[in-house]
Amino acid sequence: MIRLRRPATAAALTLAAVATAVLGLAGPASAHVTVNPTEATQGGYGRFAFRVPNESDTASTTKVEVNLPESAPVGSVSTMPVPGWTVTVEKRKVDPPIEVHGSQLTEAVSKLTWTAAPNGGVKPGEFQEFPVSMGPLPQTDRMVFKVLQTYSDGNVSRWIEEPTPGGEEPENPAPVLTLTAASASASPAASAPAAAADDDDDDADTGAATAFGVAGLVAGLAGLVLGGLAFLRTRREPAAKS
Repeated sequence: MIRLRRPATAAALTLAAVATAVLGLAGPASAHVTVNPTEATQGGYGRFAFRVPNESDTASTTKVEVNLPESAPVGSVSTMPVPGWTVTVEKRKVDPPIEVHGSQLTEAVSKLTWTAAPNGGVKPGEFQEFPVSMGPLPQTDRMVFKVLQTYSDGNVSRWIEEPTPGGEEPENPAPVLTLTAASASASPAASAPAAAADDDDDDADTGAATAFGVAGLVAGLAGLVLGGLAFLRTRREPAAKS
């Protein structure tokens, strides 16, 4: 009996060690402020949401400050109302001006600040999204938004560290919006002649097929006539010999 228990005990200890290691590796990562979606097209417009989770067990998030990158100004930034929150918009001068729909803008939004109503905010275990509309998006590879998250107990989380391509994620990463170049599309004027050429080719193919069909029919009829004449000839020759 002792020999039977020892392997079972060893197996149990091994399974426990493996489970501990797996659970340790699979533990939840520290949540941080993100922008969603994470990708967009240069020169386009889009709706984006800054997602703010609450990491405190006792305090609520009462203020969120989003700083737009100075190196990548955006001509138009508008916010969506969030129940229980007010928003203030700060602007700065830009030089050279930003062109939006043919107009030259000398100011751009530099900072958005959402403040919760008294006794409100993002409670522990919850998150809140703050939607914005932005465009035209700048001709750059990415936009890094540095965010300050203030709690009701006075603590401030500073999500301001820029990630390094190919490197490890920083401890307090800033939200990053990746921008890709717009794909070139074929112009309607260029595609019209191609379509016309395709139609001409189809007509030519149809005409050729019809001509071949007629020629085949004529050849078939000629074959039938020749075959009939040969049959009649073979029937007459024996009669003449007798």
